[in-house]
Amino acid sequence: VTGFLGGLLGIGGGVIVVPALIILFDVTDLFPLTQFPANTGTLLAVGTSLSTIIFTTASAAYSQIRRGMVEWLVVRRWVVFLSLGSLGSSYVASSLSDTFLKTFIAVLVLFVACVMLTSWKPSPSRDLPGRFLSALLASIGGMVAGIAGIGGANIVVPTLIYYNAPILRATATASAVGPAVALFGTIGYIYRGMEIEVPNAWGFIYLPATISIVIASVLVAPLGVRTAHKLPSAPLRKAFGVLMIVVALRVVWSI
Repeated sequence: VTGFLGGLLGIGGGVIVVPALIILFDVTDLFPLTQFPANTGTLLAVGTSLSTIIFTTASAAYSQIRRGMVEWLVVRRWVVFLSLGSLGSSYVASSLSDTFLKTFIAVLVLFVACVMLTSWKPSPSRDLPGRFLSALLASIGGMVAGIAGIGGANIVVPTLIYYNAPILRATATASAVGPAVALFGTIGYIYRGMEIEVPNAWGFIYLPATISIVIASVLVAPLGVRTAHKLPSAPLRKAFGVLMIVVALRVVWSI
């Protein structure tokens, strides 16, 4: 599901993986409060999500690059600042309370849901930002994406659409910057999680989840890309938006 929707809709798999892992860890009580800090499960969900996005977006990016849909000017201007913002996000996220972190993630998921459900059109006179504004937007976007574990796509796609980029180019460009953003975010969460000894984890990366999600997602992401070029995605976008509202409410319920 993560790989297919990532390729089809241009959404980072984290918008599915993070809430799913938060709910799973909450239901199974895998990281009890008597043994770990309160925000351990949420940080593991975020870090694990970013580690999977390295591979899922790489697969989607390869497919999009072959189709010649990537806006390379945006990649060159944004990728470094997105990556640096993502790297620093682990320091911010690990200092937040579990309640605030879950609320922040739920709000981001609701934002994605609104993007999926609306038919908003940007002003036709709006052009891509210059170098300074691009650096600022990318740095903030990388930080937000890293804190929520959603990768860069959920930030890059709406931003590019706001600046009148065609949806397929926005999706392709988001896929191209995704691996670097997720990689630097993952490095940060590994380093920050070394202070806590969690079974089957590398820092804040829960390895059993990473391995199983990556294997399934990498195989399916190219199918999502091919489908995006063949079928109208509007009905599926709206259905996904409704699902994300339900997921966001369930994350809030776990607080």
